[in-house]
Amino acid sequence: MTTERTTPKIVLVTGASSGIGEATALRLAGEGHHVVLGARRTDRLDALVARIRADGGSASAERLDVTDRDDVRTVVDRVVAEHGRIDVVVNNAGVMLLSRLDAGLVDEWDRMIDVNVRGLLHGVAAVLPHFRRQGGGHLVTVASIGAHQVSPTSAVYSATKYAAWAVTEGLRQESDPSIRVTTISPGVVESELAQHISDPGARDLMVTYRRNTIPADAIARAVSYALAQPADVDVNEIIVRPAAQR
Repeated sequence: MTTERTTPKIVLVTGASSGIGEATALRLAGEGHHVVLGARRTDRLDALVARIRADGGSASAERLDVTDRDDVRTVVDRVVAEHGRIDVVVNNAGVMLLSRLDAGLVDEWDRMIDVNVRGLLHGVAAVLPHFRRQGGGHLVTVASIGAHQVSPTSAVYSATKYAAWAVTEGLRQESDPSIRVTTISPGVVESELAQHISDPGARDLMVTYRRNTIPADAIARAVSYALAQPADVDVNEIIVRPAAQR
């Protein structure tokens, strides 16, 4: 008997060049899905595609800038043209540029809004018409524990992740039951996110905050779990964090 887990899906993963996106691509490809890897760093994508194929999986790469609405639509349409459908989009691309508000790093605020919020909206706008036409699909948003709590230096980042949570929850409520919608909120995960923090104070705080981490594959397993459920089961939200993170 076929199950959701054994039925191959066409899956687009954004932000797939590292961290959670890379781990998700590896896990889903290992489970038999065809994974389309989207990100700006094509050298990393090509290396990941080669690794997946060497392990017997199916994958392809697309240069993708989620802040560019036309770029997202073009990639999604190309996936559908090549495969006849798109079953899942994992909206994972995100940045975490932490700083206190009085640091005034407005350009970094704008960058987080562009990637974490507009990037998600671009994905929704691009894929929803296809989901409706084909009578189903699954949208997964990788938000953050920051969608549920605010701490010093995280005000803007948490705002963008709460917005991601709200957009995804709104889509769930508005959608036909054939379209499943999941938000996954990771706690502290091994990734490159903290390496891009430019504010010295926020960077120092992260050293302590990130003392306890879990591997990115812990989030990939959550994605896999949500995708593997029968069509009448919609996993709406999962929070995954280190047991030591309180």
